[in-house]
Amino acid sequence: MTERKGRVLVVKLGALGDFVLATGPFAAIRAAHLEQEVVLLTTEPYADLASASGYFDEVWVDECPSRFNLIAIQRLRRRLRSGRFYRVYDLQTSGRSSWYFRLMRGFLRPQWSGIAFGCSHPHANPRRNRMHTIERQADQLAMAGITETPAPDLSWAGSDLSRFGLPDRFALLVPGGAAHRPGKRWPLEYFCQLAQSLTEQGVTPVIVGGPDETGLAAEIAAGSAAVPIAGKTSFADIAELARRASAAIGNDTGPMHITAICGCPTVVLFSAESNPAITAPRGTDVQVLQREKLADLPVSEVAGALRLR
Repeated sequence: MTERKGRVLVVKLGALGDFVLATGPFAAIRAAHLEQEVVLLTTEPYADLASASGYFDEVWVDECPSRFNLIAIQRLRRRLRSGRFYRVYDLQTSGRSSWYFRLMRGFLRPQWSGIAFGCSHPHANPRRNRMHTIERQADQLAMAGITETPAPDLSWAGSDLSRFGLPDRFALLVPGGAAHRPGKRWPLEYFCQLAQSLTEQGVTPVIVGGPDETGLAAEIAAGSAAVPIAGKTSFADIAELARRASAAIGNDTGPMHITAICGCPTVVLFSAESNPAITAPRGTDVQVLQREKLADLPVSEVAGALRLR
């Protein structure tokens, strides 16, 4: 990149898995715009992680206003236009983020990399919706002039885990996932059986997840020596846990992308509701197990796939 003017905006709103997969594109954009201010527009859950990354000069939190909330829309429009960005990299490439392109119309509308109709640098690959997120975003940036995109990286994300009092040898269990998509969850009783199996091998199960998954963690812990810390961890905590864990086993959900990127031996469980060719975690030691219905995936197969370190 030879342009040396103006400011740059990156749009990445979520979700967790998509956000951590975008750390490679974040690094590529930062490297391409070393002499410019780079601003990230994201949502509140990812603001702290983004600030810690060092890729951005500023992190803006998007309230994602309803299109019927005219006051909030005008506030967002003024902020976007006042940023005086000369280029926007829309890594969300959703209907909402493409709508932001329309909010920025006018004499000073920036160059735009994304899928918004009429944008200056469209990602025009007809296969984009059949590409894994990593390859799709690298291809998008290449069409905007950034030819080298590194792999996702969370080496900068770390924390002090001493407050959890964990043993030397433990494995991460991630039994949760999107509440509105129960078909993406391996049965809870299977996680309980796996936790018991790990305990018998001298490996303490440590259960992670969001605040809404504390009940799942408590149920698994009730039947084993598992340590439930769901709802108590930051994303940086999960990254640090992944570096220390003997393995990680879980559903197709955001924390599994963190464990994979951080080099933890990771086993991810997929049903027919999602396509691992497009969404699977990527890392140095990742195994994907899939069944049309996860209830048909036996505990013995999951336990046999584990490569404990």
